[in-house]
Amino acid sequence: MVQIEELRAAFVARLKKALAEKEIPEWGAGARLAKMAGVTPKATSKWMNGESMPGGAKMLAVANALGVRVEWLEYGRGEMKETSATLQVEDARTPPRGFELKDDPSYTGVLQLTARGSTGSGEDNSHVEIRGVMAFKSSWLRANNLNQRHLDVIYANGHSMEPTINDGDVLLVDESTIEPKDGQIFAMQSATKGTIVKRLVKSDIGGWIIRSDNQDKARYGDEALRDGEINEVRIIGRVVWRGGMI
Repeated sequence: MVQIEELRAAFVARLKKALAEKEIPEWGAGARLAKMAGVTPKATSKWMNGESMPGGAKMLAVANALGVRVEWLEYGRGEMKETSATLQVEDARTPPRGFELKDDPSYTGVLQLTARGSTGSGEDNSHVEIRGVMAFKSSWLRANNLNQRHLDVIYANGHSMEPTINDGDVLLVDESTIEPKDGQIFAMQSATKGTIVKRLVKSDIGGWIIRSDNQDKARYGDEALRDGEINEVRIIGRVVWRGGMI
């Protein structure tokens, strides 16, 4: 519990710093932030008092409203604002709509990242680069309502999600889906474990369970999150496809 309180206190300090950079006085800052981010004043009051933290979608909304990087606001990682280097990476990650492979326009390219999603104890991914492009059938993406702009390819590392996902598998992540859904597999960013790939299960007693598919529960046990604690884990996106050896 002390750890959660420390995380919230650090988040409050960064939030207040971002507000100051935006020249928003602390008096009445909660109400102004609520209007800017499209949330309720009650929510911003709890955030600024350290009673809770925003979930994935709201954290992104707050970061965008304040003009800061969501990774910095949530976890204190990297620079507070985009630098020219990070902007170049973002430009590379968002090719023009309808980006297709020149050799065959029926295929669409999705960026391959060096990032790894841990199906074990967690991945830091402090430095991520674009490795290349992986081709997917354009018709398959359309049939599954997948927009190339919201997709990334990462790699699984670990054994906790076997047999569903194996060590080294290629994972396609849809970053437009950032709200928890019962039974779905998500790539998530944990403040303590880094990037993880796990299944989210709605608990019968409230809150959520981060579950591994591996039946060895002595090594890969469930992690229970109460409703308030789900805000400590940011959903990066839903894992919609895997590729690997059978």
